[in-house]
Parts: sequence; C-alpha cells; structure tokens
Amino acid sequence: MSSACRRLTTLSGIALVVGLGGLAVGSLQAAPPHRRLNDDDAQWQHYGGDAGGTRHAVSRQITPQNVEQLEIAWTYRTGELGAGFVRADKLAFEATPILIDDTLYLSTPTDIVIALDAATGKHRWRHDPKIARHVRYAEATSRGVSWWTDETAEAGTPCAQRIVIGTLDARLIALDARDGNRCAAFGTDGSVDLTAGARPTERGQYLVTSPPAIYKDLVVVGSAIGDNRGVELERGIVRAFDARTGAQRWSWDPIPATPADATARGWSEDSARRTGGANAWSIFSVDVGRGLIFVPTGSASPDFFGGERPGLNNYANSLVALRAETGEVVWHRQLIHHDLWDYDLAAQPMLIDFERDGKAIPAVVQATKTGMLFVFDRETGEPVFEIVERPVPPSNVPGELASPTQPFPATPALVSHAAITPQDAWGLTVIDRARCRELIGKYRSEGLFTPPSLQGTILSPSFVGGVNWGSLAFDPERQLILAAVNHLPMVATLVPRAGFETMRKSGSYKDSEFAQQTGTPYGMRREMLASPLGLPCTAPPWGSLAAVDLRRNAIRWQVVLGSTRDRTPWFVPSRTIGMPNMGGPLVTAGGLVFIGAATDNYLRAFDIATGSELWKGRLPAGGQATPMSYELGGRQFVVIAAGGHGGLKTKQGDYVIAFALPPAS
Repeated sequence: MSSACRRLTTLSGIALVVGLGGLAVGSLQAAPPHRRLNDDDAQWQHYGGDAGGTRHAVSRQITPQNVEQLEIAWTYRTGELGAGFVRADKLAFEATPILIDDTLYLSTPTDIVIALDAATGKHRWRHDPKIARHVRYAEATSRGVSWWTDETAEAGTPCAQRIVIGTLDARLIALDARDGNRCAAFGTDGSVDLTAGARPTERGQYLVTSPPAIYKDLVVVGSAIGDNRGVELERGIVRAFDARTGAQRWSWDPIPATPADATARGWSEDSARRTGGANAWSIFSVDVGRGLIFVPTGSASPDFFGGERPGLNNYANSLVALRAETGEVVWHRQLIHHDLWDYDLAAQPMLIDFERDGKAIPAVVQATKTGMLFVFDRETGEPVFEIVERPVPPSNVPGELASPTQPFPATPALVSHAAITPQDAWGLTVIDRARCRELIGKYRSEGLFTPPSLQGTILSPSFVGGVNWGSLAFDPERQLILAAVNHLPMVATLVPRAGFETMRKSGSYKDSEFAQQTGTPYGMRREMLASPLGLPCTAPPWGSLAAVDLRRNAIRWQVVLGSTRDRTPWFVPSRTIGMPNMGGPLVTAGGLVFIGAATDNYLRAFDIATGSELWKGRLPAGGQATPMSYELGGRQFVVIAAGGHGGLKTKQGDYVIAFALPPAS
C-alpha cells in the first residue's frame, strides 16, 4: 500500500563480509525571468521525461564512442541531511528533477522544493513547506514535483507557471515557478489539505511521495499509506483539483464506497466499508490526446492476510484507466488477485507506440513486482500479448481463501518464478550453506504466489520486486523496454494474535519487521531469507538490468547491476555480482542506458545494443534515484540525485550531480 522505502528495512542485514580468501558479498533569491530555449534544446518536463513515463532523452551528443569522457559538470548540495528529523536514518533521496526552460526543479526527501540553473547548478530559489520534523512518517522520501502553466495568463503574471508538490504531511502545494512563493489563490494560502475525506487514522501514515499528474487544468494526486497496521486504514482515493483554485473537481475510490458498488464489484458490504488502502502511491501517466489517466493501484489492507476482505478485491492491484475530466473508470485490469504478498503496482504505467505486424499500437506497459510485463491497448484495455489465468498454490491458513488462479502474460518474465529448494542454498562457507539449506527446508516454498503461512513462506520475488517504483524506460527506435530488476527472496510469517507480542518483544528476531494487522487473527513478521553472515541464501545476482525486445517478445540481454563496493572493507577488491537496487533507467537517443540504483555509489552507462557496461561515474553518496537528461547551450547533461537510501543503508548525502562531456575548446 505504501511505497518501497519502509519495506526495505529488512535489507539492512545485507552486510557483505569477507570469508577467507573470498568475497562476502544557499540563500533564498528570486530567479531571473525565464528565457525560452531554442526548439533544438531537449526538455524533460515530467518526472518520467514525458507524460507517458518513457524516460527517453532525445539528445544524441553522448554516445557509446565518447561516453568514457564524461566528467562532473556541476554539483549542488541541498543542505537537507535530516537535522531534527526524527526519521533521518530513513531518508531516501529518490527525486528526479524536471526541466522547464532553463531551470531544474526538484524536491528533497522532506519536501523542500529547489530551483537550479540547469547549465551551472547555481541556486535560484528554495521553498520549505516546513513539515513537522518530529512526526514518524510512514515514508521519508519525495520523488519529485510537477509543472503546470496557465495558458490564459499574460506573460509575467504571478503563478502563471506553477510547481506543484504533494507532501509527507498530506498537503498539495502550488508555488510560483519564478520565485518559489506560494500561489495564494490555490486552496488556502497555496495549500490543500489532502486528509479530508481520506479517513485518516494516525498522523504521518497518510502522505504523498510521488509527483502529481497534470491534465490540462487539473492536478491529480494519489497517496501513500503506512502498511499493515490493520484492516481499517485510510482510503486510497485518487482526486483531481483545479490547478488555479485548488477546488476538488472529482474523486475516485478504488474500494467500493456504497453497498451497490460493493455488490457490483464482488465485495461484501462490510469488507468494503472497513477495508482501507488499495491506494495509488506511485506515478500516474497521462494520455492527453485520449483524455485518459493511467493509475497503478496497490493492495487492500492489510497486505499479508486477506481473510477480512474475501474475493478478488477489484480495483486493488490493478491498472486503471480513468477519464481525466471526470474520474470515471474507462477500463481496468487486475494484475494480482486478492493480494497476499504486498505486490503493489509500484511502477509507473508506460505509454508507448508499439510496432507489431507493421501496425502501430498505442500501448500501455505495466511492470510488476513479480517481474512480469503486461501490455495493453490503451484505448480498449485489451491485452496486446495474451494473458492466461494459471492455477497457483492455495492458502493453508485458517480464515484465508487465496485466489485459485493468477494472471500470467505471454511476455518473458524478468525473474525466476520457480520454487526455491534446499538445493538452491548458497553461502560463502560450508556452515553458511548448511544453515541456508536448513532455513529453506523449514519454510513453505512452492514458487510464485505461495501464500503466507504460519510456518513462514518464502516470497520470491519478494515485496521489493521484481520491478519497483524505478519503473521502465523505452527506446522507440529499437522497440526495447529497459528495467532494473531485483532477485531477492524474503520470508513472511503469520503469527497468531495470542503469541504475537511475545514474539515481537522476545529479542530473537532483530532483523525482522513486525506488523500488527489489527482487526485480523494474525500479526505478521517478515525478513530477508539470509544466512548467519547476513547474506541472501540464494546465489547472486541479486540485481540486474534487462532489455526486452518487444518486436521479438524476448529478452535481448540481461546483465548484472552493481558491485560489492561500499559493502565490503576498503581493502577487499569489489566484484560486480549484481546488488539490490532502487531507482530506474534512463535511455538516450545516443544509444545509452544510464542508471544508478544499485547499492554501490555509481552512475553507470550501458550500451543499449549489447548490455555492455561502458562507463561508471563515482557518486559521493548512494544514487537510489532515476537519472534524467537534457541538452542546453549545445551541451548534453545527465543529472542524478545522490543522497542515499535509508532502507537500503547506502551512504546518505544531499547531492545533485550533473555529468557532461568536456566543454568544446
């Protein structure tokens, strides 16, 4: 239901150690008036590059032949290192800047909005919404901001161009893009309270972590909700607000709001009334020409036990196409039935023109944490590649009724769906491997969609993914989809209510995360499937970068992503074995894929044709964000936020780094 930052707390146990002879694994100021760039200058006006989230930069200046010459063009430091913030250790700098004219706009994990000169990185303005820093928010991140321009306003009018952000304390704020001042006519003094009508139950558990979507004069926003606290959580409503006034124009609730709606969608009236979540915390995509907004939804509450919400739970875990003007459902496809695994649709739906049999198909591609790619005609919702309902393992937990089938597309899976067996145990030493064999043997493990159990169930892929919020990128010339993928098994155990508190307080599960799941007969415990050395019990790679050829419906290449550097002592040579990752890829017309994401502090460039790693640039902190690129003044820049990720335990910081080729002499 909420985003991935908090879920990664179980990964803090990944401490790569060494076996004998082996590897374990500025001041506030107004900006000058905007100058309009030449038509040749490439823009990046949306979080995903364009409104459809293709993460494709049209610049061709940087190529496989010259990428080794990249150097740091400029560095900016936001100053946000978590001083006085109660969750400073969980800060995750996941932002991707947007470029409007010659200015970059981005947000810190605490929702401070910053404007920079895109050519030099110099500070232009800063707006601090002053969220309460003593609150333990469910998340500690902001992935970015959105931009809206008032086509009816005269040039130079205050707030004719606006930067919009949703905050951790559930406000929607509109700022003047010129100077960062609040747009007073928007809501109340530039702010709208998003908690109204959402059934808030606990401060800091209902928030916004992703940039809103913009459609004409509407700002459309979802929410992140703290996971697994109970059945009766906040409602995952999606709402549209007037971009000028902040007035609500429509709302859509993925959970039935009336008895008639509940009956029509296969819910019981009582479960629909009580259940929360099914919220859309990730990034929406917009097809302006068709007037559609594509919304990826998450699990109904709680994630790991669904006995209080029997049925398929439509429209949870679904790709939903909404009529942008009204919020009416045009079509929907549920990609996980009756979710019991925290398999939210975390990735942004990607809108592409897909060539098949000589015809161009307007498609939407949805990646999932299960490592599957679903491709639909975005006008009709009909599958472009066949989807088959296959039998999956039943639940053996009293009170639970798992869906007997789940949908599988005919596209290639990016991760293994096979059961993990004791024969798959991996470790650096004989003792390590033996302990992993013992662990695997005691858990339920029947492959993908094995339900959580009282004995403990291996989730592979886990709730981390597969593909998470880093989403996809698309090369239209080669018809290639790029994805960063995790291969990291976890364990989820349901704990009878009577013994839950005793287990939680026992001190015997220091690497586990516990959740109450109030209103159900069971609490929940989850942790990484790890050896005594803190390493995954399955062999690397634990992270990869994949290219899928849509024309051939096949994986073109899949390579390991990330090395053990920054996870081993300085005197141990690092190895590129594939590490857990958070963040996504960027594709350029020059034939390159740029990505940070992995737990080492690098931004990498890969040859899109072969998957060969051609370059890597050292970052001063973790690069768990998605890079972006633009061309300005005849120079192509690649920019990434390098501030680390509290959940992944990467080095934290406050850097925004721009790389470019050396300036022409």
